[in-house]
Amino acid sequence: MSDEKIIEPNTFIEGEIIDLVPSRLEWAELYCKWMNNPKVRRYSRNIIPKSLDGIKKWFEPSPDRRVRDFIAFTIYHKKDKKPIGMIGLNHINWVNRWANAFISIGETDYWGKNIATEATKLLLQYAFEELNLNKVSGSVAEANIGSWTVAEKVGFKFEGISRDEFYVDGKYINVKKYCYLKRDWKK
Repeated sequence: MSDEKIIEPNTFIEGEIIDLVPSRLEWAELYCKWMNNPKVRRYSRNIIPKSLDGIKKWFEPSPDRRVRDFIAFTIYHKKDKKPIGMIGLNHINWVNRWANAFISIGETDYWGKNIATEATKLLLQYAFEELNLNKVSGSVAEANIGSWTVAEKVGFKFEGISRDEFYVDGKYINVKKYCYLKRDWKK
């Protein structure tokens, strides 16, 4: 992304520090940078290199997809006027009303600043109040303390450990499983 031109996004979900905005083709280079950054992708399961052309294909119409099972947003920092990460729902099961949540703060300068917490709360509100999902799940590498701390802080309930689920830095590591039910959101 060029620093010369600021692209004003269309806000889909408004937050205090950040907004969740639709992904944009103009930001494809940023998405590619984030998804290939070893520090960012370490626990995110991005084990296959992403090409810029591959990411640009996300924005092409896909007539073979009748039911959408993936919704992604760009996390846009309002004060700094820049995209800093991605968040969304995948593996959406519209019949049973559940999905998996994912998040990645691609700009590492924004780690540890409660942005993931705000973004996750906005995503849950969208999932339960707009999409009428009943359950949102998430899996976090046990070693990724920042991510599972966010999950617990916003109200995800710990469900258990999947042993040796991820292969990171030459060894198998455990994954913490979480879920958030709509009835708990309403409380």
